[in-house]
Amino acid sequence: MSALAASPAPRRGSERITSCHLLLNNRLATAGLVLLGLILLLIVLVPILPLPDPDATAPVDRLKPVLTAGHLLGTDQLGRDILSRLLWGTRVSIAVGFAATLIAAGIGSAIGIIAGYAGGRTDNAMMRGIDMLMAFPYILLALAIVAALGPGLMNALYAIALVNIPFFARNVRGVTLGYAHSEFVDAARLSGKGHLSVILTEVLPNVMPVIVITMSTTAGWMILETAGLSFLGLGAQPPQADLGSMLGEGRAQLFTAPHVSVVPGAMIFLIVISLNVLGDGIRDVLDPRLRSGALARPGPVTEVAPDRTAPANTAERACLAIEKLETGFRRGKEIVPAVRDVSLHVEPGECLGLIGESGSGKSVTALSVMGLVASPPGVIRNGAVYLGNDDVLSMPETRLIANRGSRVAYVFQDPLTTLHPMYPVGRQVEEAIAAHQQVRAAERREKAVALLEKVGIPDARERSVHYPHQLSGGQRQRVGIAMALANDPEIIIADEPTTALDVTVQARILELLRDLQRERGMALLFITHDFGIVSEFCDRVAVMKDGEIVETGKTREVLANPQHPYTKRLIACVPELGTGERFLDRVAGLFAGGKAEVAQ
Repeated sequence: MSALAASPAPRRGSERITSCHLLLNNRLATAGLVLLGLILLLIVLVPILPLPDPDATAPVDRLKPVLTAGHLLGTDQLGRDILSRLLWGTRVSIAVGFAATLIAAGIGSAIGIIAGYAGGRTDNAMMRGIDMLMAFPYILLALAIVAALGPGLMNALYAIALVNIPFFARNVRGVTLGYAHSEFVDAARLSGKGHLSVILTEVLPNVMPVIVITMSTTAGWMILETAGLSFLGLGAQPPQADLGSMLGEGRAQLFTAPHVSVVPGAMIFLIVISLNVLGDGIRDVLDPRLRSGALARPGPVTEVAPDRTAPANTAERACLAIEKLETGFRRGKEIVPAVRDVSLHVEPGECLGLIGESGSGKSVTALSVMGLVASPPGVIRNGAVYLGNDDVLSMPETRLIANRGSRVAYVFQDPLTTLHPMYPVGRQVEEAIAAHQQVRAAERREKAVALLEKVGIPDARERSVHYPHQLSGGQRQRVGIAMALANDPEIIIADEPTTALDVTVQARILELLRDLQRERGMALLFITHDFGIVSEFCDRVAVMKDGEIVETGKTREVLANPQHPYTKRLIACVPELGTGERFLDRVAGLFAGGKAEVAQ
């Protein structure tokens, strides 16, 4: 049994980071959460706190300064205690702001989901109504609504909620349009679900994170807008206090007693800023991609452990040598290994096939070569990668980035996801050239067309202005190969470049890669899970299982006399014409024998 298989599995609790832990990893969001929590705690405890009546006037005590005995934050122009009015006013402002947010989110999201899901005339009619609301400046529209309904806190609430409905409707509609014709929604319809059921069970769960994030970012705005209406005398009416009315009443004393207006203004600032930074944390919690253990965006290069052991280069003639590489991923406080003790070398002009089942660590090994494993959460713990005699993992960041594309180039599995959808393919090849060569635009354009012709794109000049979606899968992959060849690299790493293609196109791409490799004398690290491709294409083969190399050698020798049970099973899985039912029996027998050997 391999060392990796024998290592203890990580605790289940460390495989998935909790929402609380993910939120607390964001320091700004944590600060916002703590600050907002303290404010909410204070306003919840207001009824039982030993505070004076917020509406009781005392002209004798008017405009007392901060820290006056019995009046911690002083008094206003009528002698009312500012601390008491502040806490009671904050209670009112937050309640109104949150209520307006819920109303706007509920109505606006319903409009957005229905319009995006239904499409056609329904979408057109609903969105034109939303456009009419958005045609007016929202604060002027709110003022007009309050003027029509009359001053008052509830009328201000309705006005603020109404003018924010278009914001939710537009955001949610845009997201819903992306899901309305997705495969999983079509499958739900085909299963017999009605429209309401599809919306509630398929669309709404996917749209809900957008709704929650939008609410978290707009709640602060709505509190600010409510305070603005009260500041103008259209919200809370005397003697009731809210933050806006306190700010409005204190503006007359701005120079004689600034604390009367500064205190409610500071509270508005604290509430809004805490909600905004907390909204960023909520966005992180609702993003499933951040469950990998990382909160920050991946860095430009893979993290390398400071205590890494770098073994010497044992294949000095190789253009690429990987020595005892160990790469893992952070899961909480643990690092789960993805590849361990991997050693490979590729000679100039040689094609090395790296073969194994999905999840065996092939792509992680390839991405580790030039520090492309996302960090966080990826980390290279041990080993070394040599380009000639240069240790890649010891290179400065700028030099490592400069070697990407110039000395080592990549051809990825799915070109539709790696090519930019908004740029013509010719421009993307030009960008690959411009990244490492100082040439004029006209010359760069001619080089790009020549590369497209070299990889077999018909009518290359005309096709160069086409976008990726206008090309077939095979043509897109040829564009990817052209980008890889743009700077005459020493090594090309092809990560299952034919998996998404049909058999005939696959054969043409393989033939193209082989011809280009021989013509330019490049080394090629070819990643695949198909021994049939390896047998026809690769000079040597390395077999990977569970993150370790279990067998390596010349392709013909490994095919003729495989030593490891896993290698035998991979070879057995290549179908042969004329074997019929014997093929399935042979595969089943090898798999049973392999399991028995592992058990022993």
